[in-house]
Amino acid sequence: MNRAVFLDRDGVLNEERNYLHRVEDVVIFPGAAAALKRLADAAFKLIIVSNQSGVGRGYFTLADVEKVNAHLAAEFARVGVRFEKIYFAPEAPEAPSRGRKPSPQFLFDARDEFGLDLARSFMIGDKWIDLECGWNAGVARSILVRTGYGAETEKQNTAQLARAVIVDDLPAAAEFIIHHS
Repeated sequence: MNRAVFLDRDGVLNEERNYLHRVEDVVIFPGAAAALKRLADAAFKLIIVSNQSGVGRGYFTLADVEKVNAHLAAEFARVGVRFEKIYFAPEAPEAPSRGRKPSPQFLFDARDEFGLDLARSFMIGDKWIDLECGWNAGVARSILVRTGYGAETEKQNTAQLARAVIVDDLPAAAEFIIHHS
C-alpha cells in the first residue's frame, strides 16, 4: 500500500493571507518546494486537504479557490512536485459538510482512491483541526508547523499537543517524516 503526506494549504505551503483567493496574493514559503520534492522522492503521495470557508461565507467563489489551487500546483510542478489531488471543503463552519476538517472524510476518500495506508501516512497543518483530522483518520503522526497559525495554536493548546510533533516549518516536517518512516 502507498504512503501519503496530507497537507493543509494556507499557512503550511504558502503564507496565510486571511481568506486567500487571488493568485497574485500567493506567496509560497521558502523551502516548501524542496521539502515536497524530498517527500515525493521518498515515495510519499502528496495530497492537499483544505477548508476554504470563504466560499460558504460569500467572500469569494469556488472558481477563485480552483484558480489558487491550479496556480500552486503549477508552481510546484516547475520543480517536479505533483499533488495527487487537492481536496477542499467550501462550506462555512456552521454549515453541514462532508469533508470539513477535523472530519477525516477526505483522508478516507484518498485512502480508497489511491490505495493508501493511513497508518503509514502523515498530516501536516498549522491549526488544531488539522491535527485532529489526522488523528481521526488514524495517520502515523499529525505534525504542527509553527508557520501560519501554528505558533498561536502551540501556545493555546500546549497540554493537548503531547500527541503531536511540533516543528518550525514544512522543511522540518519533511525531515521528521523521512527520518521516522
